[in-house]
Amino acid sequence: MNGYRIERAGLEDLELLIPLFDGYRVFYGQDSDPGGARFFLTERLELDEAVIFIAVEGEGADRRVWGFTQLYPSFSSVSMQRLWILNDLFVDAGRRGAGLGSMLLSAAREWARSTGTKGLTLTTMTDNTAARRLYEAMGFIKDEEMVIYDLFFAK
Repeated sequence: MNGYRIERAGLEDLELLIPLFDGYRVFYGQDSDPGGARFFLTERLELDEAVIFIAVEGEGADRRVWGFTQLYPSFSSVSMQRLWILNDLFVDAGRRGAGLGSMLLSAAREWARSTGTKGLTLTTMTDNTAARRLYEAMGFIKDEEMVIYDLFFAK
């Protein structure tokens, strides 16, 4: 699709991923913090606590990353199965509409299937209508039975 491909990110992709991850956080109202993003992503990758897929274009010095999705492993006690939390999905504003979100979601779906898990779960903002349309078009089903509660501690 237009020369884009999906790859699993590693530490060697960190410098290309940091601006996107920082942009994702800013999109959700956080202050820009590239240093914090570097530390956070390095930890996730070094500790093998996340799987990150990136939407890539080009090769070598022309290689660019235009989107990413980050998955965290979890479990369902009720079904006694592993599952993946699709925690982050972000595409550079200039590349939205090029199908990168769908490509990243497809990679996440294939990863979940290939690892023998129950599936994927995600949460998004109620006013993020573009993302909600994409998720529903990709087969995600809005939960009408469960209510989400959070208990967050101040930073």
